[in-house]
Amino acid sequence: MVSETYAVVLVSGGLDSMVSAARAKEDGHRVLALSIDYNQRHHIELAAARRVAAMLGAERHIVLPLDLSAFGGSALTADIDVPKTGVGEGIPITYVPARNTIFLSLALGWAEAMGARDLYIGVNALDYSGYPDCRPEFIAEFEKLAEIATKAGVEGAPFKIHAPLQDMTKADIVREAARLGLDAGISWSCYDPAPGPAHCGTCDSCRLRAKGFEDAGLPDPTIYAAA
Repeated sequence: MVSETYAVVLVSGGLDSMVSAARAKEDGHRVLALSIDYNQRHHIELAAARRVAAMLGAERHIVLPLDLSAFGGSALTADIDVPKTGVGEGIPITYVPARNTIFLSLALGWAEAMGARDLYIGVNALDYSGYPDCRPEFIAEFEKLAEIATKAGVEGAPFKIHAPLQDMTKADIVREAARLGLDAGISWSCYDPAPGPAHCGTCDSCRLRAKGFEDAGLPDPTIYAAA
């Protein structure tokens, strides 16, 4: 069994997961980065995840294939248009059914196999798109699940699910990236990429990203196809 100073970190390639991973490193953990290739529309984010893992010196980076387009049910995994009219009320069609539950379960499996007890995820419950699996209640309940669903938990070695960005606004996250000395320009947020290196600029994720930089009063390194 390896040292428990390892932490499994979910790294999507987005700004939030990049900051979460950097926080894991700042907390003294050796980073095991996990990205999921779920056949997402914005597959380009996996290239960003590789850049982030390399920048942070991850001890290992697994890109795990898991084709959630077989299930569909989301604009990110099915032939459904990504909304471009702004962040609205309710749970948007970009919600991928049970995505964070699935991803954390995979991270939990790797953590137990490696003898790690810490998992990091970049969920946020303030400036976000209304996804139910980004709420503090979800994180707290998953941590309880991990305790009863694993050999390690049953034998008295429970897991800690860290969500260091949980109570931050997007502007707070942008400032945190700056504090940590991160290059936000290597991250990727757009749900519906334009051709080339540009974010679309109009999907919910792009709007939240751009507003975060604006509210933080920091320069936005992102290339947007539309203002």
